[in-house]
Amino acid sequence: MIDKLEFLITLSRERHFGHAAESCGVSQPTFSAGIKQLEDTLGVLLVERGSRFRGFTPEGERVLDWARRIVSDTRAMRQEIDALKHGLAGHLRMAAIPTALPIVAMLTTPYQSNHPDVRFTIHSRTSIEVLSMLENLEIDAGLTYLDNEPLGRVQSVPLYTEYYRLLASSEGPLADRESVTWHEVGQMPLCLLTPDMQNRRIIDAQLAEVGAEVEPRLESDSVIVLIAHVRTGKWTSVMPSRLAEVLGVTKNVRAIPIVDPVVTHSIGLVVPHRNPLTPLISALVAEAKQLAPVLEGIAAIKSPPESADA
Repeated sequence: MIDKLEFLITLSRERHFGHAAESCGVSQPTFSAGIKQLEDTLGVLLVERGSRFRGFTPEGERVLDWARRIVSDTRAMRQEIDALKHGLAGHLRMAAIPTALPIVAMLTTPYQSNHPDVRFTIHSRTSIEVLSMLENLEIDAGLTYLDNEPLGRVQSVPLYTEYYRLLASSEGPLADRESVTWHEVGQMPLCLLTPDMQNRRIIDAQLAEVGAEVEPRLESDSVIVLIAHVRTGKWTSVMPSRLAEVLGVTKNVRAIPIVDPVVTHSIGLVVPHRNPLTPLISALVAEAKQLAPVLEGIAAIKSPPESADA
């Protein structure tokens, strides 16, 4: 039964029978037969029939909700039994929005020191993808914004408050400025993340609020691409303060606080809404709770002034 429920979860993620079968490591006939067996066992149709996947029936949606709970509980039970027998070990899968990636090492490094038999896989994803992967049991935890879009059924641990910086040439027209306004940012030759990124949506909304048109000269889903362009001295970008400090600031690049207004958002860890948590996730939450006051202390020290000296 558990393997058939996992088939259903995979189908909800892939939205395609062939891709779902491949993801599960079985042939498409075996996969389709597994779904049919599940329908026969439950006595209801779960999938809208057609030449291609068309969605789930209302009954299928309810079974999918239960499948996620049952598979999650089964994995948790197995993991807890293994932890009792052998200590904490296994594979922890995480996804983070690109702007929060510098924080991942601050979680995984002390975690691995305390639990050396745990290995990690880290994905860079949009905020929407982080939540979708968490719901479909593709990851165990995520790092994302906590206060800008609905999170759904998750548990969260706030880690730090994010501020925003204009990355610009240290020899450009803003080289001697202690801060810049959002209106001034809108006048700069910007390179920004693509619109599917929540960071970009935050920037767009803020620029629109001050009457500035958002017309970046370059878009990318990679912060490395943006930083490389800024370092040429010909481009500017808007990035969260922590990302700017870790990746962007060099002798040729300044990270200038953006004010009027000072915009902040909460970044944190999200994990499945279940009790008890698996041992691996529980240990990660414990690390996050220890890290949070450290990060907030750093953020408070480096927070920008409330207004510019323009």
